[in-house]
Amino acid sequence: MSSAPSKTPATPSVFDPTCSSRHALELVASKWAMLIISALEGGPMRNAALMRKLGDVSQKMLTQTLKELERNGLVIREDKGTVPPHVEYRLSDVGLSLSATLVVLDRWAETHFAELDAARERYDAGRAIETYAN
Repeated sequence: MSSAPSKTPATPSVFDPTCSSRHALELVASKWAMLIISALEGGPMRNAALMRKLGDVSQKMLTQTLKELERNGLVIREDKGTVPPHVEYRLSDVGLSLSATLVVLDRWAETHFAELDAARERYDAGRAIETYAN
């Protein structure tokens, strides 16, 4: 499947809808892409190992996301050419550069999830009272 070539603005900006950087941001901002890239940061993994590490990803979603990451040069798929098939996925150099940034985001989420949970509960409780009062 091919798409029309994208225009590259003079100054790249994710706020410019014609800039391909927006596509890059959209790609890496997906939950599964972020988790796959973080999982592969430790080295090559097979499909089944990725599924176990991610926990609740479906085979279909894992396959689709791996293909999209491979298509965009973030992941390298290596078929060992054996019977039974042995395929491993690893990060490309650009994928490794991204994983360093995502590890920081992962640690932030692990550190602050309780604050986010509490804020969501306060907000929802306030909305429930507001709805009940109206």
